[in-house]
Amino acid sequence: MRSPSAEAKLEVLDLTPHIGSEVAIDVAALMSGRHAAEILDLLERRGVLVFRGLHLDDAQQRAFTRTIGELLPQGDDGLLRITLDKAANPAAAEYLKGSFHWHIDGAADDAPTAASVLNAKRLSATGGQTEFCNSCVAWEEMPDSVKKSVGDLNVVHNVETAQWLVNPTPSYEELRRWRSHAPKVHPLVWTKKSGRKSLMLGCTASHVDGADTDEGRMLLRELMEWATQPRYVYRHHWEVGDLLIWDNTGVMHRVTPYDPESGRLMTRTTIKGEEPQPPRRESGRL
Repeated sequence: MRSPSAEAKLEVLDLTPHIGSEVAIDVAALMSGRHAAEILDLLERRGVLVFRGLHLDDAQQRAFTRTIGELLPQGDDGLLRITLDKAANPAAAEYLKGSFHWHIDGAADDAPTAASVLNAKRLSATGGQTEFCNSCVAWEEMPDSVKKSVGDLNVVHNVETAQWLVNPTPSYEELRRWRSHAPKVHPLVWTKKSGRKSLMLGCTASHVDGADTDEGRMLLRELMEWATQPRYVYRHHWEVGDLLIWDNTGVMHRVTPYDPESGRLMTRTTIKGEEPQPPRRESGRL
């Protein structure tokens, strides 16, 4: 049964105990901006918000995104077309295969993306669901002994690490292009402006800064398995016209594999990151 949010008039249905809520709202109310504060509060608490069957056009998607944050200037006036169809997206189709692995958008940037808005235009007959895991709750439920041992660690993030998963035999030019993106060192534990903490992991996480490489990578694998347990995950089964927002500062995501020839097309608008990560701090020891 749906029930009103405790702090808002929005009609909200929680989809799992720890992550994901469906919000019932019409296009006019969404576009008005009068629910922006309520949406952002709910997004902080639930990580992922689902708006079913809105069928927003490109202009409406851009306009709605601007009601909840600063639109990142990318793609077509702030809107990216997410597809593996090389004809429709020749520059990024191969790169987007990295989205099959758990990741945080902009993890190799100084200030990772704040949130993203994804709009379903065309779908694949098989696969193509999007999964999200709540890395805030994963941190909060982690044993205190583990929190103490990893809380001061730094992790090196880079594009190259993610792309090796997609293409294990790159050409020289591909490798050179990957390495044109400088690595970034971020705290393993992201303290958000809200005060909550989350784990900054994903397929861009190369190794633990200042630690034995193999030992650090084993730790990152262990933490990833902890954070992506089923109880922290919501899988969205798309329908054309669905609109979905996720909090990139507290949620990792991935898409399940689908046929590149399926024509699957999503449009994405992105809210500019406003939480630059602090410079490398004195690391703890494994």
